[in-house]
Amino acid sequence: MGILHRRDFLRGGAAALAWAASGGASRLLRANPLGLPIGLELYTVRQQFLKDPKGTLAAVAAIGYGEVELFSFGRTAPADLKAMVSAAGLKAPSGHTSAQALSGNLDATVAQFRDAGLDYMICAFPAVRPGVAQPLVRIAGRPFVPTFELEDYKWMAGVFNKAGAKCQEAGLQLGYHCHNLDFKEFDGQPALDYLLQNTDAKLVQLEHDCFWVARAGKDPVDYMKRYAGRVPILHIKDMKPGLTPTTDITQGGGDAFTEVGKGVIDWKRIFAAAPDAGVKHYFVEQDKCDGQPMDCARASYEYLKNMPG
Repeated sequence: MGILHRRDFLRGGAAALAWAASGGASRLLRANPLGLPIGLELYTVRQQFLKDPKGTLAAVAAIGYGEVELFSFGRTAPADLKAMVSAAGLKAPSGHTSAQALSGNLDATVAQFRDAGLDYMICAFPAVRPGVAQPLVRIAGRPFVPTFELEDYKWMAGVFNKAGAKCQEAGLQLGYHCHNLDFKEFDGQPALDYLLQNTDAKLVQLEHDCFWVARAGKDPVDYMKRYAGRVPILHIKDMKPGLTPTTDITQGGGDAFTEVGKGVIDWKRIFAAAPDAGVKHYFVEQDKCDGQPMDCARASYEYLKNMPG
């Protein structure tokens, strides 16, 4: 190795200082426990975000989060939201949409995601096949269909395969976010397994919500291994103790959520399995908080930041 000249040393030192000033050092501090930035699904702080997206993103970054996932564009144009995320020193690789959007004007939805600079388009919830009426319930102020039939999942599999191909043409990856209701069984097989086995693994991947898998009485690690290579994103939320497993969405959430590290889910075991599953991003999400949502987001971040890698 040759002698390091003084000007090379100074140039290297200046580059290091510039890297640190640009947030490189802080990004390393955010990279626990997988060597990946700790992310926040903005649904956790949804009311604050919809009122003040710019201020909310700044507050999330101030906690230490490195990435965010969009649950909605709100009233902000996707390109403007992309600029806000960047200005806060964050990245937004992923966002949520609906099964209805995927089966409707998909080109418009794809354009929104591209304008926002996203890489993943995640279907956040199942939908009823066209022409079939289902009763609605309201959970946390939002209307939901409480249960779905196998025919609905068959319809969604077809929609997802077509939408996944269209997404890939646009440089996007389609995924599906699971809930406990997706573990309702048809002929002895959970609906989620049917959906994944009847969609192209390259076109349709899984946003693996560890809470909802556990809430249904299933093992999150088992599903990560079962669909290894198809699980690029984890949702990280914890579950209070003493709950009876259920696939009923109306009974599964409510007061069951808690900050990461305060519940019964074995996060070290999940993170140990994450590399082999193909995980590239993970997002804290707490659907309902006992305290202020931003305080809950901070508590979850602190637990993950200090968790051994």
